[in-house]
Amino acid sequence: MESQLPLIWAAIIGTAVAVYVILDGFDLGISALFPFAKDDETRDQMMTSIAPFWDGNETWLVLGGVGLLVAFPPAYAVVMPAFYLPVIVMLLALVFRGVAFEFREIAGHKKLWNAAFAAGSTLAGFCQGVILGGMVQGVRVENGAYAGGAFDWATPFALLCGLGVVTGYALLGATWLVMKTEGPVAERARMQSKLLLLAVLGFMAVVSLWTPLAIPRIAERWFSLPNILFLWPVPVVTALTAFLAWRGLERGRDVAPFLASIALFLLGFLGLAISWFPYLVPPSLTIWETAAAPSSQMFMLVGTLFLLPLIFAYTAYVYWLFRGKVKPGEGYH
Repeated sequence: MESQLPLIWAAIIGTAVAVYVILDGFDLGISALFPFAKDDETRDQMMTSIAPFWDGNETWLVLGGVGLLVAFPPAYAVVMPAFYLPVIVMLLALVFRGVAFEFREIAGHKKLWNAAFAAGSTLAGFCQGVILGGMVQGVRVENGAYAGGAFDWATPFALLCGLGVVTGYALLGATWLVMKTEGPVAERARMQSKLLLLAVLGFMAVVSLWTPLAIPRIAERWFSLPNILFLWPVPVVTALTAFLAWRGLERGRDVAPFLASIALFLLGFLGLAISWFPYLVPPSLTIWETAAAPSSQMFMLVGTLFLLPLIFAYTAYVYWLFRGKVKPGEGYH
């Protein structure tokens, strides 16, 4: 059992990160679409569609971060100094986004808060992509400690990943608006979703080609025998999912494009897991090497397994309670 604890905790943290990316991704994406909205009435309808959900979505980010700290403290001690600047900027941007969300509702002039809301959310998504790109490239570790500089993460690949994540979030946000709103907002979101889907596929293609060409360990994982015989369905299913998203948008479906967008993110997440495993800090620290003492992991696991179903149940209840479409002029405040 003790040897399985690191795997269980890796699965819990991976689940928390995946759920966060999906749930907070669509409201961060809606924020990125804010500058392209026609007027404040349109923005009001967009914000109303996420008002009951956005703050609860960030629970999963806290779970992922705290889980890394308590279950894999050596990994946490390496990752934080490696990405200190983008992590701090991301957290400040999320705070800025939250303040702007609340103050916009009571402000007489909304232009400043509109800009703050869009900028904070977009910057947070960009920083998350930069951190992801930096992790894919690998983190320099010597004697179990971070051995790189403060700006090792600032590479063209990481910046490309930042733009890709923002675009992906915008796709989630646009397809969410297709599903949750009515009228001109939904129709405009449908058109935006098509353009964003093409952009996301472009980013996925570039990253999928760049990583094996630049990083030998990833090329070996995907293209060596017999791995390629088992892994070839992943890109095929990704292409099929993108096709289903496009067809759903073309045929006027409301729910299918959003579900397909979620599936694209999950397939991307699966690709990362395939490329990384068993490393928690690529390319040197594995899940087992960075695991906390078994007694510590077991102690925290008991509480987590009790609370995790409650968090899932509460999240599901909130989404069920506020189901249905948001019409122009409606609000929850």
